[in-house]
Amino acid sequence: MFFKWIFDRVVAFIGMVCLLPVYLIVACLIKIKMPEGKILFRQKRVGKDGKMFTMCKFRTMSSEPQKDVSVSAVEKNRITPLGHKLRKYKLDELPELWNVFIGQMSFVGPRPDVPGYADLLEGADRDILKLRPGITGPASLKYRSEEELLETVDDPIEYNNKVIYPDKIRINLYYYRNYSFLKDIQMILCTVLGTKMKYNGEMI
Repeated sequence: MFFKWIFDRVVAFIGMVCLLPVYLIVACLIKIKMPEGKILFRQKRVGKDGKMFTMCKFRTMSSEPQKDVSVSAVEKNRITPLGHKLRKYKLDELPELWNVFIGQMSFVGPRPDVPGYADLLEGADRDILKLRPGITGPASLKYRSEEELLETVDDPIEYNNKVIYPDKIRINLYYYRNYSFLKDIQMILCTVLGTKMKYNGEMI
């Protein structure tokens, strides 16, 4: 895990430097296309050992989304055309490189939950909180089309709570108990290239 920590910080720093022109272009586009709000969206999330931190993203909605909601399909009608493009290519998550650089997040790990969801973890499930949350991870890869999936059900929040969230817990626990740095690299590549990989007997 120490090598993972070093890798995260070094690569995050290199990424922020190399992607600086992209940061500036996206920031300018947001200011032009969505001038009514801030460039960055900040939200309190639960990090390693249950400690709270502020996660940053490029804003993709016409106004500030609810602070305690993580099921994004519920507010999808507020996503702007520019926001859709930023989300499609994961550009909205670029500011999270700062969270990785300062040690609050990792490139690979469970996605950081809002307090209401993390509080539901009990017993061995809380082992997930021993990990730094990630920009991507096995559960994120499996549910990379989560928004589209939630659009097909009558009650997105109920489906998330009863089906998706428990499955994410299962996947993230397996990741915690069977950590592999090589798998981390493979998951990063799958995220960047939009490809799939076999993990714990299933394609993600």
